[in-house]
Amino acid sequence: MTIYFYSTREKPYGCFSNFSAHGFMLDELWWPTSEHYFQAQKFVTTDAAWFEQIQRAKTPKDAAKMGRDRTHPLREDWEQVKEEIMFQGVLQKFTTHEELRQILLETGEEEIVENSPIDYYWGCGKDGSGKNRLGVILMHVREELRNIC
Repeated sequence: MTIYFYSTREKPYGCFSNFSAHGFMLDELWWPTSEHYFQAQKFVTTDAAWFEQIQRAKTPKDAAKMGRDRTHPLREDWEQVKEEIMFQGVLQKFTTHEELRQILLETGEEEIVENSPIDYYWGCGKDGSGKNRLGVILMHVREELRNIC
């Protein structure tokens, strides 16, 4: 069986979305969602004010929109570090929230797929041909949690 997720409203796997309202502390800062964390990291070395505005964005959708704003320069190493940054944010989210950790661990060995019809990198895309990197990262986090729990 494959586990698909996308919307935060889908039970029980909506919590796998980076938009789920499960905040955490990382790098000595509070992040309302893993989306806030991920988007802000694009600018940590290039635009401190923009980084802080993303951290304080009202919603994860706002943070995502701000992270796509190319009037602010991305950090030079973004393509090399983005997956590790995603992993760190997702790991911290699931380490912080026991109820989420249990949901993830209860998926066993099932494949996890972000069923995004528009994202062919982090999700599976409309036709299923996407890279599903967020799903892969969730499966890595699941394995990591097994090792530390």
